[in-house]
Amino acid sequence: MREITYREALKEALIEEMKRDERVFLLGEDIADPFGSAYKVTLGLSSIFGTDRVIQTPISEQGFTGAAVGAALTGMRPVVEFMYIDFTTMAMEQLVNQAAKIRYMSGGQAKVPVVFRTQGGPGRSSAAQHAQSIEALFHHIPGLLVAMPSSAYDAKGLLKTAIRLDDPVIFIEQKLLYNTKGEVPEEEYTIPFGVADVKRNGTDCTVVATSMTVLKALKAADILAEEGISIEVVDPRTLFPLDIETIVESVKKTSRLLITHEAPERGGFAAEVAAQVANLAFDYLDAPIQRVCAPSVPIPFARNMEDYIMIDESKIADRVRKLIRGDI
Repeated sequence: MREITYREALKEALIEEMKRDERVFLLGEDIADPFGSAYKVTLGLSSIFGTDRVIQTPISEQGFTGAAVGAALTGMRPVVEFMYIDFTTMAMEQLVNQAAKIRYMSGGQAKVPVVFRTQGGPGRSSAAQHAQSIEALFHHIPGLLVAMPSSAYDAKGLLKTAIRLDDPVIFIEQKLLYNTKGEVPEEEYTIPFGVADVKRNGTDCTVVATSMTVLKALKAADILAEEGISIEVVDPRTLFPLDIETIVESVKKTSRLLITHEAPERGGFAAEVAAQVANLAFDYLDAPIQRVCAPSVPIPFARNMEDYIMIDESKIADRVRKLIRGDI
């Protein structure tokens, strides 16, 4: 099977869906040529579809988010790009009080089929206002679906599904993933929301990881395998809807659970997974549930300090060793 980058997979998804459905259009800051968005996912699309379907917006997140919600209510299927996830905070009124609530408040009479693409996470010395991982904010809001693909295959399949759904989707891409490569079939496919993927089978400990930490967990698995420790890596792919069943079945097999993500530990998605597993599989646990997450501090600009707070394979491997030894 061919290998393409995460960036190329996203672009293919957009092209295919825009060709399939004329109601799909894009809007955001600097997304048209020649810039093609901050991470070049939309480069070339305005040349294919024109500037009436790849719409360059002013620097007003609240404005273009409101426009997208309105367009969705009238039957269009907009795909919005936020240059950085940090900037979604400028449009929380539209995201939280409008997009997420209208279908419920109308008794299902109105639908809001809009996708909000954005990227987050540390790793490029982007500092405190351009490198946050705030997916927990959106995961907390009823009415919003949240996707965090970790591979090119998942990125394409999930984005195509997101565009076809009738509910608003927060679609989060980690900035360091854009150049990663993976196998992506040329034929049509979609990935349903709410279906986790076991990225690696194991027997000694379940590691639930999201986005970039999936890659870190897989590297940790290689390190630990040389020591005779087998970990199972589960990628939820969507935070909501969450496939808790797959996670619970994995924990029943391994009897240990570690959850990792780049967001701060305090109030993070890991706490929700831990609570649900404790409720559904407590009797199967041989050790306390562990979290490997970022500390509750703003992202530093200095590269050495940013590296210090980032999640890496050594931090995951070290915590797994302690779980296995019973040192927790």
